[in-house]
Amino acid sequence: MSTSKLMPLGVALFTLGVAAIVAMFIAGEQGLPAWVFAAGWLLAPAGLALGVFSAVRNSRRRV
Repeated sequence: MSTSKLMPLGVALFTLGVAAIVAMFIAGEQGLPAWVFAAGWLLAPAGLALGVFSAVRNSRRRV
């Protein structure tokens, strides 16, 4: 996968993770399925790491 496709994927994963975290705060601890908690814990950091990786890789000088 090229780095130009990695950044939008990272942004999408991060957005989904943050949306899950916001849903946790709105709904409280009760009433949410376990996958919402898993999404909040896993997608946001994974999306952030993928976005940083893509930005660093795109900024490297081509030789």
